[in-house]
Amino acid sequence: MITSPKNTTITGKITPEYKSILTPECLEFVTHLQRKFNPKRLELLKKRQEVQKKIDGGWRPTFLPETKSIREGDWKILGTPKDLQDRRVEITGPTNKKMIINALNSGANCFMADLEDSATPTWGNVIEGQINLKNAVNNTLDFTDETTGKEYKLQKNHAVLIVRPRGWHLDENHFVIDEQYCSGSIFDFAVYFFHNVKKLLENGTGPYFYLPKMESHLEARLWNDVFTEAQKLLGIKHGTIKTTILIETILASFEMDEILYELKDHIVGLNCGRWDYIFSYIKKFKNFKDFLLPDRSIVKMTSHFLSSYSLLLIKTCHRRGAHAMGGMAAQIPIKDNEELNQKAMEAVKQDKLREATNGHDGTWVAHPGLVKIAKDIFDKIMPQPNQINKIPTGTTITEKDLLVPEKGDITEEGVRKNISVGIQYLAAWLGGNGCVPLYNLMEDAATAEISRAQVWQWNKHQCTTVDGKKIEPAYVKQIVKEEMVKIKNEVGEQRYVKGNYDKAAKMFEEMSVAREFEDFLTVPAYNEIIRAEAH
Repeated sequence: MITSPKNTTITGKITPEYKSILTPECLEFVTHLQRKFNPKRLELLKKRQEVQKKIDGGWRPTFLPETKSIREGDWKILGTPKDLQDRRVEITGPTNKKMIINALNSGANCFMADLEDSATPTWGNVIEGQINLKNAVNNTLDFTDETTGKEYKLQKNHAVLIVRPRGWHLDENHFVIDEQYCSGSIFDFAVYFFHNVKKLLENGTGPYFYLPKMESHLEARLWNDVFTEAQKLLGIKHGTIKTTILIETILASFEMDEILYELKDHIVGLNCGRWDYIFSYIKKFKNFKDFLLPDRSIVKMTSHFLSSYSLLLIKTCHRRGAHAMGGMAAQIPIKDNEELNQKAMEAVKQDKLREATNGHDGTWVAHPGLVKIAKDIFDKIMPQPNQINKIPTGTTITEKDLLVPEKGDITEEGVRKNISVGIQYLAAWLGGNGCVPLYNLMEDAATAEISRAQVWQWNKHQCTTVDGKKIEPAYVKQIVKEEMVKIKNEVGEQRYVKGNYDKAAKMFEEMSVAREFEDFLTVPAYNEIIRAEAH
């Protein structure tokens, strides 16, 4: 048993080790922030639904007339700490011991420890992730691989740690406060901040965060209020928390100045969260045929709407003295096919060359094997710590530029790839693993979201593949059936039986042909995990 605040309940298991994180003082801190800010969070989530109804009715996003003075004003962010001045290569991944150690030791400048898209939020993952992060901050994290006997330890000089909590839309069902689930965002942020802020400052760094999936500057304002209150409660100087915001929703791209402004005492940059951005584009305009996207392999950062958003992000950030971070290279080195590997690595080089040349101050990679490739390119183009002084001139990005859909073919191969990747990712996620290598790419929830959103959209509009096949429920179900046979052959009988493949296929299929679009794949999937934990 542990002592939790009045009118609160922890429904997850408690081990002696978990008690080191779930202390009465920490739970009191989380509870205070939840009670103060959750009503606003719920109100903002309701506002998202209202905006969606407006879009469904024909309204299109615009640069907000009511915040024109902020966009045109001459202001800058408060400032960036020394250890976040050079962020040329950042690596991301979940918070298991091996990943944290390898990522911090990878030679990257920063490591984004992910409690969101690459982490299944089982209670064990959530709390053990916090234990591992605390041990990393205290330099006591180590790991021995039971199969190989290899020992993993943190190097003295390692990457700067940045933590990504869950998005505003996700709950933490294992902590109930006043008969309401705790916000996953508040829980992840508060637990990490409470346990580590003083040690981080002692170590010469700070409490740094990446914040995901915001849809408006009002959601950024709420985060700013949470930060301000958290610092006040623990007697930490205002502005100590530093955050980078992922611009990974189409609506946020119209409010970048405003998001920077709302968080100006706490923000250091914006990031192009490209995969979620594509998902958001499909999701928001799903009911309109003129917003259809082709196979996801065709939709690249060189596509007009994506290129426009990237250039606007650079211009906006640099004008305000903030870092403009590039997007993820999801490729992983291919060991058994040198020709394919060369092709994949060349794609990474070209992507990073485009980012560095355009003016990004750094970029993301998913695998330690890509750190050097990305670093070499940024070192050549950006010998200084960042390019914040480089403000693109002659670049005018209009509202229309951000909305122009990519044209191209829908192929049966594209449908099959979406279905196969979506099911395999979801099966792994239901099994507790949110970071999955599939077909030489490191997939997280965002690519699974694109996969099922595209299938839903193509089915909704009864699209036709280039070889004349109509995408309708019967066709989708048939492809699911055929891909399941292939998956079974690929993974083998034993792994298939132990995995959640049938459950994942059922869930993916139902969501792909449903009349109503499910906002986030991870919400029903999380409910499935809670049900499984209860049995």
